[in-house]
Amino acid sequence: MTAVLHKLSPAEVRARLSAGRAVLVDIREADEFARAHVPGARSQPLSAWEQAHLTVDPDADVIFTCRTGMRTAGACDRLAARVSGEAFVLDGGLDAWTKAGLPVIEDSKAPMEINRQVQITAGLMILTGVVLGFLVSPLWFGLSGFVGAGLTFAGLSGTCAMARVLMLMPWNRRAAA
Repeated sequence: MTAVLHKLSPAEVRARLSAGRAVLVDIREADEFARAHVPGARSQPLSAWEQAHLTVDPDADVIFTCRTGMRTAGACDRLAARVSGEAFVLDGGLDAWTKAGLPVIEDSKAPMEINRQVQITAGLMILTGVVLGFLVSPLWFGLSGFVGAGLTFAGLSGTCAMARVLMLMPWNRRAAA
């Protein structure tokens, strides 16, 4: 049986939050939450959802959010299972909230999300391998193949060596502290 998260517009969510009738639970990763989030939202990353202890007043509405609404839609069964009553989702996520002109706490000094850093680094490495493969030596195509194999392994295993290396970089150390 598939659980349903009832969609609420940003205005509806704001009204419920302002009235004290709701709790907004942000399921994005901690680095994403640190960069931008709705004031008063609780950070409960989906990656640690099974270990998370969601304690909410039983009379309050629980509203889940992510950046665009895709993660909440993909995990609605897991999310709704933690709520005794109806479960809700901010339709369009943080992007819709921002587009509606509602307040967001932003920290422009927080490092870019690690997943985006991986995507940028992997893309640049693949592009470099292709360009150097054509311009310098076909051996450089191996760099693109190596990165592709690493991304495939990361997808299959759920671990990403590149993300671990990037987390050690000086610009990411502030987020870990």
